[in-house]
This record gives sequence, structure tokens and C-alpha cells, in this order.
Amino acid sequence: MYKKITFLLLITILVSCKNADADDSDKNEKDKIRTAHWLIGTWEFKSTDGILTEKWKKMNDSTYQGESYFIKGTDTLHFETITLQQKEEDLSYLTNIKGQNNNESISFALTETTAKSLVFENQKHDYPKKIIYNHLSKDSLVTEISGLQSGKPSSEKYLMKRIK
Repeated sequence: MYKKITFLLLITILVSCKNADADDSDKNEKDKIRTAHWLIGTWEFKSTDGILTEKWKKMNDSTYQGESYFIKGTDTLHFETITLQQKEEDLSYLTNIKGQNNNESISFALTETTAKSLVFENQKHDYPKKIIYNHLSKDSLVTEISGLQSGKPSSEKYLMKRIK
């Protein structure tokens, strides 16, 4: 009788531990993308050259979808779709720029993160190699892209204001 009770107790403990591990891995999967929750909304950068807009929305617990476009007057000079996606422990930034890279996505891996910044890199890509988002306040962030253009180091910074 004592052996049966011990055996049942061990089985119960093992099953409980397994369920707790599954819950923790599910929670961890959502934690990395959750650090980017401040991206959700519509952001805008105005300059004499035109208006850069980024729109982000949460699709589910592991995916945010964004789009970025630059408009000068009535012309759209740049348009891209962006997917921020967490798979297991990896958070990726996938961008698809209309008219570039045979309209195929380019992937950037998360290399640094804090509560207020995200750094994505793809050292095999020419421009950009690095994409940085810095959350300054509830209504402002800075986006910076850098890499090589025509074989020379280049970077661009945009102070984005939340409009929605």
C-alpha cells in the first residue's frame, strides 16, 4: 500500500511539473514581444521632404504587424510592411519593401532589448544592417537605421510623434 501511494504521489508531482513548464514556456513566448507593446499605434515624422508614417497593431500574442510609408505631396515614395514576430525565444523583425529584394522579406534578429529600446540586426544585408527603436515617452520615439550605402557607412534618424 505504501508503495502505491508513493508511486501515485510521484506521478502527480511529475505531471504537475510538466504542466508548470508548459505554462512557463507559453508565458516566455509572449514576454519578448510584450516588451515592444509601446510600438502599437500610429507614429509620424514630418520634414520638408515629406511625411514618414508607421502604423503598428497587435495581431495576436506573438505577432505585431506594421506598415511604414513615406509620402511627398501626393506621391508615395516608400512603402513597406513589417512583421514583428516571436517564435519560441526569438523575436524577429521581417520587412518587405515594395519594389526591393524581389518583393521578398528581409529578416532582422533582435540583438538587444530593454523596456525602452529594441535593436534588430542583419549583418548580411547592406542597408540597413541595424534598426533601432528607442521609446522616449508615451508620445515619442526615435527610429534609427544604419548600414552601408554605396559602400559607405550611412544612418538616418527619425523622431516620431504618436498621432493615434
